[in-house]
Amino acid sequence: MRTRIAASVALAAALALGVSGCTFISPQSTLKAYDPSDGVDATVANLDVRNALLLSNNGQEASFVVSFINNGDTPIDFTVQYTGTGGKVTSHFTVDGNAVKSFGDTEEKQLVLQGINTKAGALFPVFVTYGSHTGKQLLVPVLGTSWSQYKDLAPTKSPTPKPRPTNIPGLTESPMPTASSAPSN
Repeated sequence: MRTRIAASVALAAALALGVSGCTFISPQSTLKAYDPSDGVDATVANLDVRNALLLSNNGQEASFVVSFINNGDTPIDFTVQYTGTGGKVTSHFTVDGNAVKSFGDTEEKQLVLQGINTKAGALFPVFVTYGSHTGKQLLVPVLGTSWSQYKDLAPTKSPTPKPRPTNIPGLTESPMPTASSAPSN
């Protein structure tokens, strides 16, 4: 009788372990942190970098779509660095205390990275830092603009400046000739 009870308990324990064994030895996927969008995130002290991604039409220039969040009360002067075909490029920005500075949104100014020489589907290294804090290198995904949700975020060319007339001292402008009727004799 004791053997039957012991065998029943062992069978029940084996059945319970077999049915639910994966949850005992595997970590829960819901506890793993991940970036729930196309971009990547990072934190440098009080500066959060959120949803950073690059959108490119040609693999040479890309619109840097990103939000920088200052979690502190004082303004943060930060830098964004990358290495392009012409060498290292460093840009300086400021975000006010408890504020957000975004680039690339349809209503925000674009930050166009030149000379990236990277095709869509690749990861492009961008370094963010400020003050004496250790910066973070982000491997930013480069996406094409063929998807409809990204078409309006593609890098745009800066308008070509129009030449303006220059006043040169001593030079006077002569009036333009006007059409007149032929002189009569």
